[in-house]
Amino acid sequence: MAEEQHKRKAGSHSFNPTIFREYDIRGVVGHTLFPEDAYYIGRAFAAKVIASGKPGPVCIGRDGRISSPDMANAVCEGLLDSGIDVRDIGLGPTPMLYYTAYTQQCAGGIMITGSHNPPDHNGFKFVFHNKAFYGEAIQSLRQIVESNQLVDGKGARAQLDIFEEYVAKLLAAYDGTRPLNLAWDAGNGATGEVMDVLCKRLEGKHIALNSKIDGTFPVHHPDPTVPENLEQIIETVLSKKLDAGIAFDGDGDRIGVVDDEGHILWGDQLLMLYAADILKDKPGATIIADVKASGALFEEIARLGGKPLMWKTGHSLIKSKMAETGAPLAGEMSGHLFFADKYYGFDDALYAAVRIIGLLSRSGEKLSDLRKALPKRVNTPEIRFPCDDLRKFNVIDEVKERLTAAGASFSDVDGMRVNTADGWWLLRASNTQPMLVARCEAMDNAGLERLMGDLRQSLKLSNVILPDEHVSSH
Repeated sequence: MAEEQHKRKAGSHSFNPTIFREYDIRGVVGHTLFPEDAYYIGRAFAAKVIASGKPGPVCIGRDGRISSPDMANAVCEGLLDSGIDVRDIGLGPTPMLYYTAYTQQCAGGIMITGSHNPPDHNGFKFVFHNKAFYGEAIQSLRQIVESNQLVDGKGARAQLDIFEEYVAKLLAAYDGTRPLNLAWDAGNGATGEVMDVLCKRLEGKHIALNSKIDGTFPVHHPDPTVPENLEQIIETVLSKKLDAGIAFDGDGDRIGVVDDEGHILWGDQLLMLYAADILKDKPGATIIADVKASGALFEEIARLGGKPLMWKTGHSLIKSKMAETGAPLAGEMSGHLFFADKYYGFDDALYAAVRIIGLLSRSGEKLSDLRKALPKRVNTPEIRFPCDDLRKFNVIDEVKERLTAAGASFSDVDGMRVNTADGWWLLRASNTQPMLVARCEAMDNAGLERLMGDLRQSLKLSNVILPDEHVSSH
């Protein structure tokens, strides 16, 4: 295949433009994304590496989707035909690919993964000289191909077995003082093999669910931010009287946690627990969370002696801000958690899992008691509703213009997070889908209703209807 592709005329390949997103490349296999695209993505990334003046090997990994082997081979051929050597780590979670890029002196890394999307989706996540690769950098790959800025060469491909080294790094992070009984759920995603080994080597009793890697996801969808996907692990924790449950998304960069009473701990609640632990040793450190996080988190970080920083949603954006500020910890409501404390600063749900069970073990308490001791708020879940890709940004601008004219208090670091006496409401445009995203938080239900009313009215003035959502509290 590579030789045929290589002989094609300059500028002969074009992509479906919808696959180029803010943080990654993603599409529906056979409809908007093809192995031929993967080949040229490899060639374009190779051109970026060569242009950086710091050429070196590129590591490649893939998740368990049915289309991933073909996509991985095509990317590799593109790199090789550009003169870039490939280190192929094979099947595994995205953070194992990141770990390889950071520790094996690679110029970059490409992970073939559809993350938590449906089985017929796939895509590519990147790391470039140990930094996040997103935004204009993603768009430039398309431009390089379509303007024929490709480079010819001949690289070599080698298999790299990083599995045991990566697992050893995870196990070394465990600092518990008492054994725990836990349930783990890989959701048939790419974490399955690593998760199985952790279950065997960590102290305590461990029950592994859905650890067989299967790109059809036969039991439930691998997205731990959706409560229905946690029903199996909740039932296991309750029926077996376990200390906690840990779940992963399809490629292992997002975590879900369930306590001994079957309650879900969301990303901002986990950050409160991690922050309290880390700030004991690093007083005054900056802790970053995205704009969807609870106000209680930012208040708690300040109370603990840290410096809270609200930043834009998006794992690449958070990683970059983390590197800029030297923050030891960051996270998102979506379950992306980033540790630069004793780690590399990328989102690794397996590492986050080892850190939370170590913390729980040392606390001597039940996870439910730790949860109940956290500050309480009443809030909506993340409300996502369709809005045309072009229109969604105009809606945000219209809302901002009206709020500015009214003298409202708001943060526009990412969309609009509007502060009132009752709490706050958020409206932002999704960077990855034709969607608007909203959330509200207050001290009580009456305040939440008023906030929802304010949000509905702001959207109505832009001819957008907010769907009804249930109230939650945490």
